[in-house]
Amino acid sequence: MSERNHFFQRIKRGLAALKRLLTYNIATIMFGALLLYMIITVVLYATSSHVTSYQVTVGPLTKNPVCTGLALRKEQIVPAGASGYVEYYAREGMQVRKDGSVYALTNNKKETKGVELSEEQLEKMRSNMANFSYGFSGSDFYDAYSFKYELQGSILQAAGIMEQKQEEEKKDQENTDSNAIVGEEVGNQVSIGKQTVYTAPEAGVVVYSTDGYEGITEENITEDAFNEKSYKKTDLLTTEELVAGDPVYKVITSENWTIMAPLTDKLAAALSGRDSIKVKFTKDGESQNGSLTIVQVGNQKAAKIQLQNGMPRYASDRFLEVELVINTQSGLKIPVSSVVEKEFYIIPREFLAQGNNGEGKGFIREVDSKSNSSVTEFVEPVIYREINGKGKEIGWGDENDTSGYCYVDKSEFKEGDVLKKQDSSETYTIGKTEELQGVYGMNKGYAVFRQINILDQNEEYCIVSQGTSYGLQAFDYIVLDGKSVKEEEILY
Repeated sequence: MSERNHFFQRIKRGLAALKRLLTYNIATIMFGALLLYMIITVVLYATSSHVTSYQVTVGPLTKNPVCTGLALRKEQIVPAGASGYVEYYAREGMQVRKDGSVYALTNNKKETKGVELSEEQLEKMRSNMANFSYGFSGSDFYDAYSFKYELQGSILQAAGIMEQKQEEEKKDQENTDSNAIVGEEVGNQVSIGKQTVYTAPEAGVVVYSTDGYEGITEENITEDAFNEKSYKKTDLLTTEELVAGDPVYKVITSENWTIMAPLTDKLAAALSGRDSIKVKFTKDGESQNGSLTIVQVGNQKAAKIQLQNGMPRYASDRFLEVELVINTQSGLKIPVSSVVEKEFYIIPREFLAQGNNGEGKGFIREVDSKSNSSVTEFVEPVIYREINGKGKEIGWGDENDTSGYCYVDKSEFKEGDVLKKQDSSETYTIGKTEELQGVYGMNKGYAVFRQINILDQNEEYCIVSQGTSYGLQAFDYIVLDGKSVKEEEILY
């Protein structure tokens, strides 16, 4: 009896252990299955090939080079005709004519009064300061002085300093011999009340600063002239007494001016062969064209850019940052690695036919040409490209030109298919093929061939035209490595 009880107890303990084991294994199996799934997923992801996308952008092939050029002008420093305290009649950057009034000298120092500016004038000052602050670079600190002089001239003008034109008109109206300024000889002085007014020796733009570069020309320039760090500008605007012979201002007497820009050997080679170039001034975004010559200044190659206008805008600037616009070809920018080639059937355009009710374009294909009465069907394929007999794209208004070929996807037909010309017994047998360049678009989640027309390219990127039939648009996503996928392959 005891052995029997012992046997049943062992069975009971075994069942209890099995129950505990089964309970434990259900949770373990679920966790293990999840862990195994995650491991398999990670391994598959790590070992599979990945398709990298590229977003199409718009722009030039490469950025235009930007360099700092030295501005050379025909400048004349004008000394003070006598000693005294100066009052300015012309503001910084103002254009005066020959014998126009520029400044006056008095024996007594003029009391400094507070200047009150209108809200409009203050807003203009704030705008100028904000624009300067936005484009300021610590490496070009001399620009701060140039801006300071421009601002001082603007304040003088806003404070009521007479402009030359206004003064002359006033004198013409008064028509008094004692106050006449117009017609005085160069260098002469005119006494008006307690002031002695001095006129401009030559017509030009007035600048109230000197920097020692006034005598530098294209012929005598040296390599040291390009050193911006040693550049110093002297402000001539003053409220102190001037001594006869001190420089009081300078006048730029010609609208023609030159920019001398140092070049690297690589950039000089890229510019060789050009006799003109478009330059864009980063200071204000203005552009103009000038003649170009590559010259040697000591051991330094430099671009000599001769300009015929725009000088007054930069009269107070000696060093100017300019963008040399040499990359004018612009379009959709894509990597060279994305470009693939696809084979298409080419079909003469004269076999194009109109669909039912005159809608849609396609081809009439013979289904059974062996019987006496051939059976035909209308096929409306995707036509990727149409060219005329001269190989040019069919454009708006060229629809009636039946010369040239259509490029049709090979999936629409098979080699040996016979096409029939509409309202004619003439036939064409499909078989001739040509390749088109394109990329694989991935906007739809699978690879779709998109035709491209390459305008320019370098080792890394291509510029392709916009508006190509079945082509690309800005911000489309394409496959970075076009050879890594096949058409209609699911990408993600």
